[in-house]
Amino acid sequence: MQEWIIRDYQEKDWPRLMEIHDAARMQELSLAGLEDAFLPLEQAAEREGLFDYTLKVAEQAGEIVGFTAYTSEELAWLYVDPARMRQGIGRKLTAFVLEQTSVRPFSVEVLEGNLPAIRLYEKAGFREVRRCTGQMPGNESFQVTVLQMEYTGIE
Repeated sequence: MQEWIIRDYQEKDWPRLMEIHDAARMQELSLAGLEDAFLPLEQAAEREGLFDYTLKVAEQAGEIVGFTAYTSEELAWLYVDPARMRQGIGRKLTAFVLEQTSVRPFSVEVLEGNLPAIRLYEKAGFREVRRCTGQMPGNESFQVTVLQMEYTGIE
């Protein structure tokens, strides 16, 4: 199988990012019982400042299979094409982000109930530090509970 590459986002990637986000986000919200809170990437990107982050895509054989957006302190977005989940894409994107950042602790927030994401981050070395309930960023009419997780680099 051809190697994965992780590269900078390019404008031509936008249609594929929308496909990946919209399918994966619906699954994520379903796990948290929040299907009604769904917003397509076209809206969520603007409301949540997607392009304010460092944005990278994972590609295999010329096809975008996932993407991530982060700062030096936080992993804010990580989505994988649902048809390609459980193939190591999320793990590779998470490891890439941790290699690119040096601020520790490094954080990520995960919707309560999103057990696949929680397990992914735990395997990467993140630990839950608190649970918070508040308004969903970008769709504030919904209340959510998130796990705040941190990576310190120390086991």
